[in-house]
Amino acid sequence: MILKKAREIKNRLNKVDEDKLKDVDLEKHDMLAMVIAAFITFLPPILIACAIIYFVLWLIFLR
Repeated sequence: MILKKAREIKNRLNKVDEDKLKDVDLEKHDMLAMVIAAFITFLPPILIACAIIYFVLWLIFLR
């Protein structure tokens, strides 16, 4: 019963989001700008996490 209600709410929210996206007109270079913004947003934390993992492994095995 709870899952059924959750699915109904999710479907309703998805329809609202789709309606909002239909109204947005993207320009020529908007996709490139979004990809660059994603790299700027996600790349530094990923590199920091990889550096921490590498440092811990270096401390454990190579030191």
